[in-house]
Amino acid sequence: MPTTRSNGIDLHYETAGQGEPVLLLHGLGSRSEDWQLQVPALAERYRVVTADMRGHGRTSKPSGPYSVPMMAADVLGLLDALGIETAHVVGLSMGGMIAFQMAVDRPERVRSLVIVNSGPELVARTFNERLRVWQRLALARLSSPARTAQFLGPRLFPKPEQAELRAQFIAQWAQNDPRAYRAAMRALVGWSVLDRVGALRCPTLIISGDRDYTPPSYKEHYTALIPGARLVVVEDSGHASPIDQAERFNACVLDFLADVGRFGKSPA
Repeated sequence: MPTTRSNGIDLHYETAGQGEPVLLLHGLGSRSEDWQLQVPALAERYRVVTADMRGHGRTSKPSGPYSVPMMAADVLGLLDALGIETAHVVGLSMGGMIAFQMAVDRPERVRSLVIVNSGPELVARTFNERLRVWQRLALARLSSPARTAQFLGPRLFPKPEQAELRAQFIAQWAQNDPRAYRAAMRALVGWSVLDRVGALRCPTLIISGDRDYTPPSYKEHYTALIPGARLVVVEDSGHASPIDQAERFNACVLDFLADVGRFGKSPA
């Protein structure tokens, strides 16, 4: 896996395929290998770039603090190193936040956006939202990555037939660096670009699992703020839609990218 120096860190990445660049940004506690069900399908038509975000995988793990703008700058540095002026950006969860930050800060670098089980802010506004955030922060502070994985695995992959996926998730998550994971989590809490998404002009697709942590109604609200954006709800899917419904997810992304190529925008 090659490495480039970006924004003061050694950032690991991989590329596959040829064509317009498609950048895949993973979620908190994940890594680039978790796009393994997407890369072969996308690489048939596009140049696919995956990377380990700051504090994750084989990328540098400085002590922090981290911020979403900092992680967006990391990714923009990678695009510079690869000679990519503009890319289609697909972001899951934390990766979606980074994608939003890139799009509002440097709109000329983002050809289109696919935001997956994410949103333009992580601001706890209700008691239940504050409770969930507090629980996740407490879990990260008091538990090892292995214990956190045991807690999250059954929630991400609850079905009996998902036992293999659940075991793979737990084994991979347990490898996280505790300090870097906490720094990345703290970077997300309180972050917001909600007041800036109305200025976005790139084609935008929002994808939500019907069983995601935040309901489709939350995505409907902010989708309506983004000119021309549309929302697709993937049935029988939780937070890890690219894994638990990979075939449907891939078809959705490929159809969207094809429409952007044909019409320059997502269909109404």
